[in-house]
Amino acid sequence: MRRVVIAGNWKMHKTQAESLEFLQSFLPKLENTPEDREVILCAPYTDLGMMSKNLHGTRVRLSSQNVHWEESGAFTGEISPAMLTEVGVTYAVVGHSERRQYFGETDETVNLRARAAQKAGLTPILCVGESKEQRDAGKTETVISEQLKADLAGVDLSRLVIAYEPIWAIGTGDTCEAKEANRVIGLIRSQLSSGDIPIQYGGSVKSSNIDEIMAQPEIDGALVGGASLDPEGFARIVNYQSV
Repeated sequence: MRRVVIAGNWKMHKTQAESLEFLQSFLPKLENTPEDREVILCAPYTDLGMMSKNLHGTRVRLSSQNVHWEESGAFTGEISPAMLTEVGVTYAVVGHSERRQYFGETDETVNLRARAAQKAGLTPILCVGESKEQRDAGKTETVISEQLKADLAGVDLSRLVIAYEPIWAIGTGDTCEAKEANRVIGLIRSQLSSGDIPIQYGGSVKSSNIDEIMAQPEIDGALVGGASLDPEGFARIVNYQSV
């Protein structure tokens, strides 16, 4: 049975003090959250150690926003899997569109990161999605199929979360229609050998549209950006209403 996974990606936001303030407000709002919903916070590296201590014994899991494929080495600015597991991180985002767009990530490096994450015991949250130009050219299906084929080579599908994040809907205020997101996620699922992999939708997810998104049969959760920075708003997303 597929599990529901709601992840908040803070990107380059929140100092340690701000993160602690968030947790103090957010955690009490999970008291009545259904047990079948997995809650993850993808925080900046500097916050992870402090957050791990304050999340001990709670249901919230921690994710990094990236991970390198080597155990150590001369890779300035990168972070190794062991550095993450040491502070209690259990997930790692790989292939986020901003990493691909602004920092030169390729399907090859995304695949290396995903495999290294799994080798260290981390569960990758693999992001795939098309740009506006690719969608307008009718290449959505082709682009995503090619990403999946390259990104998942040698990856253990039993320890994986996939996030469909149409690039044109990230931080733009434009949300992919729920039914269209459902269609594309169904396409992704049809190309996987395992039907139990949770597949999230990401792209301008808000408290005002989460109920409709989660009502779609193929969508197993959400990768939430800006709306995850507010504890009350993110709690509303985590506690979406099943319809």
